[in-house]
Order: sequence, then C-alpha cells, then structure tokens
Amino acid sequence: MPIEIKELHIKVALTSSPAPPARAGDGAGREAMVAECVEQVLQILKNKAER
Repeated sequence: MPIEIKELHIKVALTSSPAPPARAGDGAGREAMVAECVEQVLQILKNKAER
C-alpha cells in the first residue's frame, strides 16, 4: 500500500559562525542557489494546488 505524505515540515538550525570573506564569484553562486530554491518552492506549491 503506497504512503502519501500530505504535509512535510523542514527545520533547519544555523550556527552563528562568522561568514567567510566574500569572493568575486560568490554573488553569482548565491543568486543561482536562491533561484533554484525559489523554483523548488514554486513547484511544491503548484503540486499542492493540483490536489
């Protein structure tokens, strides 16, 4: 019998370590990571709306 997950909670704990020094290429990497996260969240919301 398949199991359907109706709700998923994700909890993240960040430590307060000092941020690494900024490098020239970090801005583009961060933007790409944020774009990927936004895309995944939008996909999850789309799937949720289809139910």
